[in-house]
Amino acid sequence: MALAWQIQCTASPILPSLTFFKRKSSSTTSLSLPLTRSVRLRSTHAPSSSPVSASLSSVEFPTSVDGLGHNKTPLLEVKGLTAVIAETKQEILKGVDLVVNHGEIHAIMGKNGSGKSTFSKVLIGHPDYEVTGGSVVFKGENLLDMEPKERSLAGLFMSFQSPVEIPGALLTFSCSSLLINNKMRRSKVSMVKLLLQFYAYIYPKLDLVNMKTDFLNRNVNEGFSGGERKRNEILQLAVLGADLAILDEIDSGLDIDALRDVAKAVNGLLTPNNSVLMITHYQRLLEFIKPTFIHIMEDGRIIKTGDSSLAQVLEEKGYTAISSA
Repeated sequence: MALAWQIQCTASPILPSLTFFKRKSSSTTSLSLPLTRSVRLRSTHAPSSSPVSASLSSVEFPTSVDGLGHNKTPLLEVKGLTAVIAETKQEILKGVDLVVNHGEIHAIMGKNGSGKSTFSKVLIGHPDYEVTGGSVVFKGENLLDMEPKERSLAGLFMSFQSPVEIPGALLTFSCSSLLINNKMRRSKVSMVKLLLQFYAYIYPKLDLVNMKTDFLNRNVNEGFSGGERKRNEILQLAVLGADLAILDEIDSGLDIDALRDVAKAVNGLLTPNNSVLMITHYQRLLEFIKPTFIHIMEDGRIIKTGDSSLAQVLEEKGYTAISSA
């Protein structure tokens, strides 16, 4: 079960810079995003007192060896993760284990209600869910100690399953604000330099997702088709240059041409240093974005992991064949 993130859209001709503040009188945390989305977060974890870049000596970060004999340090390591719905305390995740190395593509499949979307939302710090056990290490840091903003700045990205319209927020301003807020914090580049370089930076990204330049003069997702909204999600991913992209049903509602465009863009963003975690119901996405591993989720756990041939088994025999195996 996935509860909708409570987003109140407001229109403003000027996009504010990213701000983050807490009210001392309550546990509510407010986050003002450059896309003029006003989001209210009920934080279930105390914010870390150390900078995002600080290493955590208490976390042992294991390494594995690839076929060439090189050490591989995981980008993301999840151990025994359990989580409940914050309001009802209903348990959704019941012990998820997952390791994602640099340069890998992982696909999570499963029946509706198996916990796929909940898992992705827990990773980004969605306020409707509360972690009750386990650990999540991202780039050597304890991810669960970070606020959602810190997770984003650390290099975590999640695409909306159903992107919302934001009237009054031009796509030009949203993309430039994303670039400025992210790059200034991660690489300390000056705002003036980023503004001067913006159009040279954004045009290749538009080509990558097959979007015309006049989209920059339109409000975010307003009047966009389903395919255009999903392309815009990947455009934001391209602008941010995230280390781990979580794509929650990026293929839903897409015709075959739009699916090809989105898949081509995702493949174009892949490097040996970043990774993708996809959630999907359909094999057709995996025909365009070839996964390194496929994981089958059932009742809040990953019950089976395999290569791309696992999707073919699902296509032919359904989830019953996996559950009974």
